[in-house]
Amino acid sequence: MPGAIYAEGLVKTFGDVRALDGVDLDVPEGTVLGMLGPNGAGKTTAVRVLTTLLQPDRGTALVAGIDVLKDPDAVRRSIGLSGQFAAVDEYLTGRENLRMVGRLYQMSGRDAKRRADDLLARFHLADAADRPAKTYSGGMRRRLDLAAALVVSPPVMFMDEPTTGLDPRNRQQLWDVIQELVAGGTTLLLTTQYLEEADRLAHDICVVDHGRVIARGTSDQLKARTGGERVEVVVHTPEQLAAADETLRRFGAGESTVEPLLRKLTVPVTGGARLLAEIIRELDAGGVEIDDIGLRRPTLDDVFISLTGHAAEAGGEGGGEGGAAATGRKRGRRRGGAPAGATEAAEPTGAARVAAATEKEGAQ
Repeated sequence: MPGAIYAEGLVKTFGDVRALDGVDLDVPEGTVLGMLGPNGAGKTTAVRVLTTLLQPDRGTALVAGIDVLKDPDAVRRSIGLSGQFAAVDEYLTGRENLRMVGRLYQMSGRDAKRRADDLLARFHLADAADRPAKTYSGGMRRRLDLAAALVVSPPVMFMDEPTTGLDPRNRQQLWDVIQELVAGGTTLLLTTQYLEEADRLAHDICVVDHGRVIARGTSDQLKARTGGERVEVVVHTPEQLAAADETLRRFGAGESTVEPLLRKLTVPVTGGARLLAEIIRELDAGGVEIDDIGLRRPTLDDVFISLTGHAAEAGGEGGGEGGAAATGRKRGRRRGGAPAGATEAAEPTGAARVAAATEKEGAQ
């Protein structure tokens, strides 16, 4: 039985560029899928298709068991969405923004007010609740946007790089909110460039590149694909690199890597801390002076590099639907900021704002 978020064979093209090239997803109810990928990989396009902001050229997508093409209105009533960029009305106060979203969800005035007050406190915006949003800092606007996505408690949430621009404290607070939501049964699709975020929050992770899912599994499963433990050594002088390399090769389970400018050597090993102690003794016996040595497991950054060929890039996809697609659409940008051929002028927040955006742009 399909999960709360399900996609099969999603294809979306922009001119000659395939932003999505047969994407398959299946997110069980009450879990978090972390979607990783370089800028322009197609993550945002996938989110926009699943939230009814874009229509796929081919493929099937179900959200909360509802076909996104056959009944988009029902999908919008079942989801919350926080896009890459804060979508708040800068001329309304923080409180007014949240109450407006509540009223769009057909909440009573009293309930909308109560919910707005709760969220303002939860996102540490109570002191600025009655200031116009245009006076907020970027991080405050981001938090207000995220609060708006939670005015109702939808069964399915989409968060497209939600913590971009947040400081570490606010990022931690948002992680706590996400964990509370999921513990309450919410299903979440989370795109992120922060690998630590995916490592901490996601039950399952998929890596997207060039519009395709190129790997999927738990964090531990993906890390296992890059190999086991590694010993990293930083020697005191570049002249000691050769001697250190010779020692490490005797203990290594594979080829060593030497970075002369950093005076660092890395070698895959098996044996854990006991082996590390032996390496230290051998280096000392050989007269190699070390500034640093450590044993570490692969990180998601290692996984990302091994799968895509480069590290994750900070920042969003810039509103593009794939690297070349983004470039092409920037050339065709219309007056008013909306890309030519796009179906939305701004990132909406929550199902009500999804509906408003799609109605305005005629996406459906």
